[in-house]
Amino acid sequence: MSIFDLKVKWTSESLNTRGVGMQRGYSCKRKQPVRSFSTTMLAQSVFVLFLTVSALGVWSASGFNKVQNGSLSSDNRSPETSEENCSYYKVLEYLNLTKDKDLFAMIRPVKNHRRVTRVYIKMILYAILDVREVDQTFVSYVWIYMKWFNEYIKWKPKDLCGIRNFTVPNQVLWKPDLTIEEMIEKDKAPPSPLLQIDNHGYVVYKNDQVIISTCQMHVYRFPFDTQSCTITFKSIFHRDYEISLSVYTNNTEITKWSRDNMRAQYEWVFKNITVQKKTEDSLGYNKTSVIYTISMSRRSTLYCFNFLVPILFLIILDMASLLIPDNGGEKLSFKVTVLLAVTVMQLILNEILPSSTETIPLVVLYCIGVFGLMLLSVIETIVVMHLMEKDSESQESEGDPALNAEQNDEKIKVNCRNSLTVMQKCCLSAAIHDDETDQNTPSPKKDSSSQRLDVSLALDLFSHELDEVKKTVSLLSSRRENIGYWTKLSQKIHKIFTVFYVGGVVLFLITISMLWIVADDD
Repeated sequence: MSIFDLKVKWTSESLNTRGVGMQRGYSCKRKQPVRSFSTTMLAQSVFVLFLTVSALGVWSASGFNKVQNGSLSSDNRSPETSEENCSYYKVLEYLNLTKDKDLFAMIRPVKNHRRVTRVYIKMILYAILDVREVDQTFVSYVWIYMKWFNEYIKWKPKDLCGIRNFTVPNQVLWKPDLTIEEMIEKDKAPPSPLLQIDNHGYVVYKNDQVIISTCQMHVYRFPFDTQSCTITFKSIFHRDYEISLSVYTNNTEITKWSRDNMRAQYEWVFKNITVQKKTEDSLGYNKTSVIYTISMSRRSTLYCFNFLVPILFLIILDMASLLIPDNGGEKLSFKVTVLLAVTVMQLILNEILPSSTETIPLVVLYCIGVFGLMLLSVIETIVVMHLMEKDSESQESEGDPALNAEQNDEKIKVNCRNSLTVMQKCCLSAAIHDDETDQNTPSPKKDSSSQRLDVSLALDLFSHELDEVKKTVSLLSSRRENIGYWTKLSQKIHKIFTVFYVGGVVLFLITISMLWIVADDD
């Protein structure tokens, strides 16, 4: 029974009792004035009205409080909690993030400074943008996830409309001072502006970033090399007793995540990514760093067809030039042209490879070897041509008539002409003599004897000319059969050099190929 019911009941009983008494008093005392009865009734009515109003006020106030607290439901069955408690602002007020927000961003979020803040970190590689061998830099695009515990931002979701997490600006809360050790250029893009917090007190930070970092290049097996670049996360000021870095160490899963999300790889093929933790001493205190190692291999097909194969063709062309005769200067000019082509290829290679490498790359040994072999071939051609020229000069200095082939041929032609002229004269004189003998009378013996003498002189002259032709032909044949000493020596040198040159080229190509296959990148 409510207070209002008790008060009404008590008032009714009081009125009944007083009415009975009054009736009895009026019957006993009929001479009492009626005015006293009216005054008493008015006072009682005012008192009853006052009690009624008070009871209604108490009931209304209790009912309103019940509705506000959610114990009573309205006619349209609204939720038990009010609209004001379902906003993120109420959560911020509950966490006191709207007041003194700088205080939460200035200090490490622990209630006891001896407690360690554990920071969980994860990195996923999204793209390999560039690898600069000359500058020895590695440009990558990554996503970085960080998660840590904040002891000041816990709440119960049932008290705040079931809100379990929401985002706040990253300037509001403290963030670990992690940096990338290999970074040489700051990312120009702004960092992520938000942090995500949950009801358990964990803060999550996600950021995409283009990292330009240093990377020690090992180009010994270029263009069949494999590079490994590292990205190291560590705290700038905090030691291990303040911040502890944790990382997901399943390398297989990390590699799978990166391979599934890979967007671009430039001229490289992503192989794997590994992670490890390293602890080092920093001014007497331990400091832990997380090291991600990215391994990638170069796409070598284009370099093979644009660089290695053309040089191979040049060395084959130089071997084919050994078949060119050494008499003229065409062979020497051809070899020098091929040698200059290899020099141009070396200049192109110089723009690709770094100058700070400690070991000589195999591709440089390949170019130097080909250049050296071609240089030996040019030197051999110069020596052979010099020996042949020396032999010709020695024969000219001895005055050999058969030294010049053109002169000998000219002598043979002149002798032949003279012999033919003598024969024609003899034949003509004999014909004239026969005609005179047939037509005229017999001449004296003196005339016949003079004619015989002329014929005999013509025959002697013809015989002498034939001897001269014979001598000239024999000298020419002896010149062709008897080659000079230096010419023979040059021919022997050329044959021996050809054998060793071809064998050396084949052996060099096999050796350099085996080194490219079995050599280590380091």
